[in-house]
Amino acid sequence: MPTQFHPVTYADSKPRAPRDRWDHLDVLRGLAMVWMTVFHLCFDLSHLQLWRQDFYHNPVWTWQRSAIVSLFLLCAGLAQAAAQSKQTSATRFYQRWAQVAGCALLVSAGSYLVFPNSFIYFGVLHGMAVMLLLLRLLQGCSDRLLLCLAMLCMLAPGLYHYAASSLPAALVEWLNTKPLSPLGLVTRKPATEDFVPILPWLGVMLLGLSVGRQQMAKPGAWLQAYLARPAQSWASCSLAWLGRHSLPYYMLHQLVLLGGLMLLVLLLPTALD
Repeated sequence: MPTQFHPVTYADSKPRAPRDRWDHLDVLRGLAMVWMTVFHLCFDLSHLQLWRQDFYHNPVWTWQRSAIVSLFLLCAGLAQAAAQSKQTSATRFYQRWAQVAGCALLVSAGSYLVFPNSFIYFGVLHGMAVMLLLLRLLQGCSDRLLLCLAMLCMLAPGLYHYAASSLPAALVEWLNTKPLSPLGLVTRKPATEDFVPILPWLGVMLLGLSVGRQQMAKPGAWLQAYLARPAQSWASCSLAWLGRHSLPYYMLHQLVLLGGLMLLVLLLPTALD
């Protein structure tokens, strides 16, 4: 009997997510990666003096950076809520944590070569490595307590700024030192190219964990239904793939962007001669 022919459709050829992944959570993370790439491309153009912009003070850029980090950490909190709902093993958690921590060390080493006076000593990966451990310690807390802690973490830097003038100057300066600045209770931003301290950013990740756990505990809740919905279009499938590979992409994208622009700067004068 001849074998029946089955036409190959687009759905059959799509890269499929592992069963324990939620496509639309990966899509959100992929969107953060794309936004971050555009932001870093603009930063690199400014760094090479091809397009002068003030990335340290102009609200157009400082607010974008805050939004990108917020989206990325919110996704990380939601991912931890999903992992807890699926009872992901401690071994898998610590394997992933070791990858994040190891990449954070590589970021410090690489940024020191490019920015020796302002290298990244506590950027987004450093912050994530610490905050993931804190979320692991807090996983036994109730959702209401997690939400209260999230609000407190996000408010803490502002409250500290308000009270800093009445605190002993020695204490304020002590908290401003590089070893203690990752806590986030600082009155001035340290000289570094990326700074994601525990406060207020732990609050964003806790918010994702708290809201995610509340939604996943309710049968038919909108957030769980949205995140678990399979990606269908080419764009959403591509973003989901990028979100599933966000860590290696994060580590490589600046090498490609900055390296490509530097090569262009070297070759362009020769091409114009």
